[in-house]
Amino acid sequence: MAINKDNIFEIIPRDLREELIETIAGREGGVRVERIVSRGHVSRPDFWYDSRETEWVVVIRGRARLRFEAGDEILDLGPGDHVTIPPHARHRVESTAPGQDTIWIAVHF
Repeated sequence: MAINKDNIFEIIPRDLREELIETIAGREGGVRVERIVSRGHVSRPDFWYDSRETEWVVVIRGRARLRFEAGDEILDLGPGDHVTIPPHARHRVESTAPGQDTIWIAVHF
């Protein structure tokens, strides 16, 4: 059995037209861990994430703002900040740091 080592700060495309979302551990239907890389990316104004799963996210590098539909609440997140998002808590990415990579880890369960 081969054990592979990867680094969450490496292998990021130079031209990142869309947010990069990749599963780095787990599987669909079970616990899933994603690396998300944003570079000034935001959600469309008419779009809300609405997941059946609980999602825990942590910002590793950069900055982001999440907007939650309930109460029109905004959370500012920087390195080390994390939040647990309950199922069906509609939210979207209001902003991420332009010109630099915002790297998130998301755990879905």
